[in-house]
Amino acid sequence: MENHKLVLPGDLNQNGYLFGGNLLKWVDEYAWIAASLEFPGCSFVTIAMDNVVFKKSVKEGSILKFDIRLKETGHTSVKYNVNVLCQKACDEKMDTIFSTIITFVNINSNGEKNAIQTLH
Repeated sequence: MENHKLVLPGDLNQNGYLFGGNLLKWVDEYAWIAASLEFPGCSFVTIAMDNVVFKKSVKEGSILKFDIRLKETGHTSVKYNVNVLCQKACDEKMDTIFSTIITFVNINSNGEKNAIQTLH
């Protein structure tokens, strides 16, 4: 699944660059959407991101591309590879600025791990 986000003034930190917390929020949200669409009926919560390293700074007006791909399906959890690329305004080149593996676990109404019913 792919998603895109325009970096706006409200997304920036005190130095004029993308606030890392916003990027992590978008990674979590877009990966959760991918998991929820791929496994309908599951109630996923985030349990891990394997690596949080911001490789390049991002300025206002940049377009971010979120590339989210299923990596692994377990009994109660799923893992996704997430790559975030950045295209600066008026530039065709896209640079990878962030990569991680995010893990979600399926829970029941009591908050306990629940098996994933899958058609995969």
